[in-house]
Amino acid sequence: MESKDGLSTEPDGMVRCWWHGGHPDYITYHDDEWGMPVDDEFRLFEKLCLEGFQAGLSWLTILRKRENFREAFDGFDFEMVAKFNARRVEKLLKNDGIIRHRGKIEATVNNAQRALALIEEFDSLGAYFWAHEPKREERPDVCDYETLRHLSKTPASEALSKDLRKRGWKFVGPTTVYAFMQAMGIVNDHLDGCMSRLGVDRARKRFRRPK
Repeated sequence: MESKDGLSTEPDGMVRCWWHGGHPDYITYHDDEWGMPVDDEFRLFEKLCLEGFQAGLSWLTILRKRENFREAFDGFDFEMVAKFNARRVEKLLKNDGIIRHRGKIEATVNNAQRALALIEEFDSLGAYFWAHEPKREERPDVCDYETLRHLSKTPASEALSKDLRKRGWKFVGPTTVYAFMQAMGIVNDHLDGCMSRLGVDRARKRFRRPK
């Protein structure tokens, strides 16, 4: 049951952030993935692309189709996706296991090509994305419910979004990018009192930022 501080106490006795809404898929995602720091190239690319597909939809919709997306986009291996041609795009538009939106599908192919360019410049996607981690003194305390529930973007997500768009990426607005940063652990936005917050803090302290 959700309380006024945005924390939800579940039948299992655990206290979590409010946004899972009691959906089992969401609860597992909240507990095991959201906010844990990631430097794996394919997971970073996958998440940013899926956040783009989410635009106008709920993350739960995308989460439940994630395995279908992974199969359709060759595990989000950007070297493979960068080679998708018009025929492959048309095939994807007939795949009812994913979101059949031409603009978002074509953006994923474009972004795979842009990812290869980023790696050539920065050696890895991880090095590029983690370079946009906000410094502690630059980041306001957003771990309280009233702040976080109204927060859709930050100066760091706006800066990253602006740079990605300058480099030719698509469907990477500051709100999309902020959701990506939250999910990949570039920031920790689990609420104070959430069962996952301290674990994510510990993981972030142990995490070796890619250079």
